[in-house]
Amino acid sequence: MKGILGKKLGMIQYFTPAGEAVPVTVIEAGPCTVVQTKTREKDGYEAIQVGFGPKPERLTNKPLKGHFARAGVKPVRHLKEFRVEDARSYDLGQEIKADIFAPGQKVDVTGVTKGRGFGGGVKRHGFRRGPMGHGSKYHRRPGSLAAKGPARVFKGRRLPGHYGNERVTVQNLEVVKVDPERNILMVRGAVPGPRGGLLIIKEAVKTAVK
Repeated sequence: MKGILGKKLGMIQYFTPAGEAVPVTVIEAGPCTVVQTKTREKDGYEAIQVGFGPKPERLTNKPLKGHFARAGVKPVRHLKEFRVEDARSYDLGQEIKADIFAPGQKVDVTGVTKGRGFGGGVKRHGFRRGPMGHGSKYHRRPGSLAAKGPARVFKGRRLPGHYGNERVTVQNLEVVKVDPERNILMVRGAVPGPRGGLLIIKEAVKTAVK
């Protein structure tokens, strides 16, 4: 499983060599450093732990300082495990860059959506509003809960509440362009989160059904 950590830079319009204008998200993908390797004999599974984003040593606690010192790497802000077939093929301190992906490849991108606080039914679930005339007295309220008999609100009922700030994965996004020199990855379409948000980019686990 190929994977890398990145930072969302924003969206632009990209023109393909055929002249087609496509919306792409620009991601600063890596470079990530291999901080730890886990093997099936020692840990029960094969994986590597990678770090992304520099972090001042004064902001790093002692346990993490020792963890980074054992790997011989500088402190990083984000750590993430990726399952691999053979962890021994990776070395501590090895850099993983955006060139692990190629144009045309499908990827899954995971991020945390923008937090929107407390949202009503119209904003949170897309409910239709009532008439806006003054005599209506019903505009954006939730309306009837249809629970007269049981006299309770059923679980799963869509109501106003906390909206956003959720971990979301968008699958089967196409890699449009890779620039390993600038650590840039362009994927077609939108990805979760605000500009500057942390992203996890993995090769797609399933292909799009056409």
